[in-house]
Amino acid sequence: MSRSNWKTPFIDKSLLKRLNPKHEKKPTWSRRSTIYPAAVGLKLRIHNGRQMVDRKIKPEMVGHKLGEFVPTRKTFVPKKKKIVANKK
Repeated sequence: MSRSNWKTPFIDKSLLKRLNPKHEKKPTWSRRSTIYPAAVGLKLRIHNGRQMVDRKIKPEMVGHKLGEFVPTRKTFVPKKKKIVANKK
């Protein structure tokens, strides 16, 4: 469900501090924050539940949430089956 149009987009107070390039390398846990145009070009460290992932904010990300660009699940890679030679 999206946020009402008459409200401003949500941005966490801790993320506002990261808009200053001096503090941009500090990690952020706020995956629910909306990306502002002022953040374009910054490199943010976003938590995915297990580790911090570095992401550079691009212009096409503006208006989306931070959590959309950091996957929380591993991609499934099926294991290869070993071929066993017949012993006789």
